Amino acid sequence: MKKSIVDYLNKLEQQIIDELGSKHEKLVSNMDTIVKQMEQRASQIGQMQNDFIQMTQYATELQMYVGLNEIETFTSESAKYIETLESGNLFDDKNIEVNISSHLQSILRDVESFGDINISSTFSTFRVKTGRKDQAQHLVSNTHGVEQIRPSMLRQLTIPEDMKYLNILACLVLFDGQIIILEKNKKQLLLFRNDGILIGEVVTFSQYPCDVCLVRNNTVAVTLEIGNETALVDVEKDEILKLIRISHSCKEVASDGQIMVVCNEKTSTVVNLNDMSQTILGVVVGRHISLLKGNIYGIIYNENRVSCYTKTGEPLWTFQHPDIDFPHGLTLDKNGFVYIVSYGNNSIVVVSPDGKTCKTILSRDDGIKYPWAIDINRETGMMIVSTRTGMQTIIQLLFIKSK
Repeated sequence: MKKSIVDYLNKLEQQIIDELGSKHEKLVSNMDTIVKQMEQRASQIGQMQNDFIQMTQYATELQMYVGLNEIETFTSESAKYIETLESGNLFDDKNIEVNISSHLQSILRDVESFGDINISSTFSTFRVKTGRKDQAQHLVSNTHGVEQIRPSMLRQLTIPEDMKYLNILACLVLFDGQIIILEKNKKQLLLFRNDGILIGEVVTFSQYPCDVCLVRNNTVAVTLEIGNETALVDVEKDEILKLIRISHSCKEVASDGQIMVVCNEKTSTVVNLNDMSQTILGVVVGRHISLLKGNIYGIIYNENRVSCYTKTGEPLWTFQHPDIDFPHGLTLDKNGFVYIVSYGNNSIVVVSPDGKTCKTILSRDDGIKYPWAIDINRETGMMIVSTRTGMQTIIQLLFIKSK
């Protein structure tokens, strides 16, 4: 009797295992098909984005018109595709449930199967944000909010004893983790390891520098205010590659590798790094500027505000908040969050990409005292902040992460 029960149970168990495997395989197959289709769409969208960037830089108005019509057609098709998937419940969560028979005690008399398998659907957590039909839609996951920004201290750099009183104007975290410091008093561009060990002097300028930004690879740009010039410097070869003459004094600088924006309190100029042509913007984007995805970000420190513009100078948004007090530095991470040095209240404030909300992520309790310069390596998430204690300069290296 025992053997017959065991044999029968084994038979029913194998049946449900086989059925479970079959249904699971079917779900995986369906999911793989959808994922491949979405990846193909994402690849096409990425190509469209690249084409759009090239088109805005080099296309004629007629080419722009034709190209935008093509983009509109493609985005409309993509939106309909997503709506079709959503309406067909293909984004609903699929849960495999195994219900074991409650009559196993009388299995030889009453039970004809080990159980049954059902696939239930729950309300989808996937959301599609639709816009006007003439807008390109980006099929990407939602970016986390400012509340999820979590900086963690990596280390405080040990600056050589004879260099503890540096007057740091700006700092950069390079791709390899090395650190660039622009020092005012000695008019020097200095290169450090990420543990604070000085590698060496890159360049000493004949006039006082104001700001530095990464252009591409090992090339940085340094503004020289009085001379109305911006220098392109190779930090690996320790030499000035080129001096770019600007029609006004040069204080702040930012670059995305394709263009470079140079400005002062009254005038802003966009330099095309491919042909070195220059365009003067009709607006003042502010002090302490940064570039991301074709947009220019800047702060007006005496008004405690941060603004975002297109690269042609059209305003997108402006943000003010009591937590932003006498801002002196600005940088962005890869997701478009804006990190601001709030000198007036010894803090670092992060503003959302849409310019609507903000959060103080570091304060005096975290060792932020008289902060001045800030930078983030967008690839690694490394953030550097320079602060002062008395006359002594402290450089802190942090890691920005989200939860």
